[in-house]
Amino acid sequence: MLSALLTAVTKNIAARAGFLAHPTGDRHHRTAVPLGGGIAIFATLSIVILAAIVTIKFLAAPGHLGPLAESACVDPADFLAKIDQLAIVLISIIVLFALGLADDVKHLGPFFKLIIQFAVAFIAAFFGDIRVELFIESRIITSVLSAFWIVLIINAFNFLDNMDGLSAGIAVIATCILFTAAALSGQVFVGGLALVFTGTLLGFLVFNFPPAKIFAGDAGSLVIGFVVALLTLRTTYYHQDQSGPRYPVFLPLLVMAVPLYDFISVTLLRIKQGKSPFIGDTQHFSHRLKRRGLTDTQTVLTLYLATLCTGLGATFLYQVNLAGAILIFFQTIMILAIIAVLETTANNNDKISR
Repeated sequence: MLSALLTAVTKNIAARAGFLAHPTGDRHHRTAVPLGGGIAIFATLSIVILAAIVTIKFLAAPGHLGPLAESACVDPADFLAKIDQLAIVLISIIVLFALGLADDVKHLGPFFKLIIQFAVAFIAAFFGDIRVELFIESRIITSVLSAFWIVLIINAFNFLDNMDGLSAGIAVIATCILFTAAALSGQVFVGGLALVFTGTLLGFLVFNFPPAKIFAGDAGSLVIGFVVALLTLRTTYYHQDQSGPRYPVFLPLLVMAVPLYDFISVTLLRIKQGKSPFIGDTQHFSHRLKRRGLTDTQTVLTLYLATLCTGLGATFLYQVNLAGAILIFFQTIMILAIIAVLETTANNNDKISR
């Protein structure tokens, strides 16, 4: 509700201030649309995280939570230990939001943005413990590897922000899958953040679902990508004390299959054409589907379905043996193969029409 309210207010203010996304050759929309949805996303997350920090600081002391601590099976000391991590998460979101907002206004260079993204990602990984151990003891190595993953996911969702409702909607689906994994692992804090993030995006989607009345801009897509990356890294997929199969560690890779496929395929295509991979165009899978005659809504729902299929398969990695894990991986590959077939067909149709 807070996100929807702030998005509505931001939409009206952006329209009056002339903060608009105008139609260009590398964008699919044909009318000027207010920017600033990222402001509402950032504001909602910041307000809730700040409220959480204050609540933890003053109410999570022993004896203050009372029955809540017992019903949630949470030690109040665990809440207090999360303050520093929440603060680093909030600072990272602030920096990425400022970077994205500056890019929305002034169109910053891609390499400058990458440098800032890597710096933020490494600080979050090293000091905020937003990293994956990967059975490696070196904090530096795991932080560097995690920083690369964070930057990859940030840019994957930035690339996905090429059609109404696409980036935020896929982020909602991915976050719900990650929430399921966090719940199965008994992770109260990660699960709580996932729920807050889902609500934030759903409030924004009220105005961003086709036909969009407001865009998130880079100020929104960078924050969305960072929080999704954070959730993939902080969710526990493997429990060493159970000594079970380690297949669940691949869950985030399967959940991110569609966004990563779009990011990698478009990047390779642009490089093959001698273009910068960071210069926008209309060669994304969503654009190819639309050229086949689908509407914006049909295109977005198709990609939602593909993401949901790969994500639902990933949730069963906790319960399967080797044969089941192989089947889930093959299912993901086949879903991506369908995407590849549709892209190839779209290319042929484009050539025929020309």
